[in-house]
Amino acid sequence: MRIKNGFVLRDVAGQTMVVATGEASKSFHGIIKLNPTAKDVWLWLSEGKNEDEIAALVCGKYDVAEEQAKADVGAMLRKMEEAGFLAD
Repeated sequence: MRIKNGFVLRDVAGQTMVVATGEASKSFHGIIKLNPTAKDVWLWLSEGKNEDEIAALVCGKYDVAEEQAKADVGAMLRKMEEAGFLAD
């Protein structure tokens, strides 16, 4: 799983946003604002990390239980997939 081409992360005035560019902007109109945890998940996914690796990183960085991290990361990835941000 990876982020589709055409979706870029930008920091603007202290806010982290996902913006569609090129072909992606034809089907996705808008901007998504990410909180710091969501930004980390996006970046780790961009680095090629899988769901389990990202959950482990969330556990370490945010001192959250493994079960909760797995549930939260899974939920975010499902939302990203439903929004059309992810490719296999």
